[in-house]
Order: sequence, then C-alpha cells, then structure tokens
Amino acid sequence: MNPKKLQKLKKKVRHAPLSQRPTTYIDRMTAYYHQFNDYPAIKLLISNVLLADKMLAAGNLPQQLPLLQLPDDSQDQIYQKINTLYAPGDATGDQLWNDLTAALPQLDHDLRSFRDYLETHYGMWAYTPAPFVTDLATFVGDRAVLEVMAGNGYISKGLRDAHKTVFATDSQAWTAENETGRHPLTPIEPLSAVDAFHKYQDQVGVVVMSWSPDGLPLDWELLQAMRAAHTTVDFVVIGEPHGATGSTEFWDHAEFIENADSRALNHHFTQIDLVQDHVYLVK
Repeated sequence: MNPKKLQKLKKKVRHAPLSQRPTTYIDRMTAYYHQFNDYPAIKLLISNVLLADKMLAAGNLPQQLPLLQLPDDSQDQIYQKINTLYAPGDATGDQLWNDLTAALPQLDHDLRSFRDYLETHYGMWAYTPAPFVTDLATFVGDRAVLEVMAGNGYISKGLRDAHKTVFATDSQAWTAENETGRHPLTPIEPLSAVDAFHKYQDQVGVVVMSWSPDGLPLDWELLQAMRAAHTTVDFVVIGEPHGATGSTEFWDHAEFIENADSRALNHHFTQIDLVQDHVYLVK
C-alpha cells in the first residue's frame, strides 16, 4: 500500500462515526493488540488504551498516555518484519502484509478516537491521569479546593484520595445528554460554577475548572465573578484556547500566569490526540 493510498483510507475511516464501526471500541482494540503483537511500537499504543480503560472501569484514575498516533514508519516496520519471516513472493507473507496494512487506517482512526470513547462511556472529557492529579495535589498543598464543572468527579476523587479538602460541584445540566454526571466517582454538589464560587470563595485557596463546555460563556461568567470578588485564590483551568473548550470571551480575556507552578502542572498533563489542551493558571 503506497502512502497516498494509506492517506486516503485514513481520511475515509477518520470521518466515520464510532457508532458505525462493526464491533465495540474495546473489542476492536483487543483484536488489534493480538493482530499487531509482533510490532512493539504499535502494540504499546494499543496496550496503553486497554490499560487506561481497565483502570477507569475499576473506578481508578488512569495512567499517563503517549500521543495516540501511529508511527510514521508503521508500514516500514511491517515490511521489514515480514521480510525476516517470509521469502519474497511467499503467499502467506503477502497475505499478512495485506491484512496488516489494510488494518492501519482503522487502527489510526480508533487510536485518535479514544477521547470520544472516554466521553461517551465514562463521561471523561479531559483525560485526567493519576500523575497529573498528584502534581495538582502538590500544588494545592494544605489549601482547600473548589472544583466547578466537576462532571463525574475524576479530579475531585483524585484530590480526595490524596487527603485534600475538596468541594466538588457541577450544575448536572448534561446528565440527560451524555454520561457526564451520571456515574460520579465521588459525591458532587449540584451547583453552577458561579453559585459554587459564591458559596465557597471564603473557604478555598484553589478553584479548578476542567473543560468548560465549548461555546458557552459559563467560564467567562465565573472569571468575572472571581475578579469582582477580588479573590486571591489560584484559578487552575484545563482546556484548549479557542479550540475544543470554553468560550471566546473567556480565552480573549484570560490572563495567563507562566511560572514554575504552571510548568509543573503540565509535566504529566500531555497531549494524547489532536486536541491541544493544557493546564493554565488564570487570573
């Protein structure tokens, strides 16, 4: 399969909804794991997805993930491996080559779609690995935390497991539309972001907001409320500026703090797909 043909297949499969794939997501990933058993770089990506799913299914925060993108030389790896196992022209080797290279576009699509699976199956929008929450807990220190828009409470659970005082809140406006808020990992108080801030502003030293809904001004309303209160709390924001999260007003008016703390908070919060979300300290 030449690179141009592979690129066309990638484009075709990438735009096919997950619901139209012939088997469930994890079933497909498990099949890929066995199919690409002899290709360590590819198998490592698949095994990371399967492990993260297993940890989340058990109610635990997952591990940090690499960028879920097939190596550019995936076809070369397959070609070289098959050449060590089969003589040129061997029908078995030719069939194996055809099967593996034909699977690459769908595998590439499925790796890039892991976030979609997490959103629909677990209500996890920002991929929240345990090492990041450990870094956040270090940043928090002995201060209390208010998490707004907590969803199913992955960050709050991790902080509570680290023995931090956390007020976990969410408006729960999305429970009728997706898995967000339906299966909380920790108790969550039904409050909007602004109401939660007004209630707890005098009790906390850190406010955490992760993946504010795309296009809605909820984040901007919260930032204005925090500024009006002249609060001295740290505001930790997870999202993609002018991308998959939050409102234009928020990203246009947010003032970012760049320091050792902001760098430390991003140490284990790394890109897993095309979404370029980061951890920001905002004032």
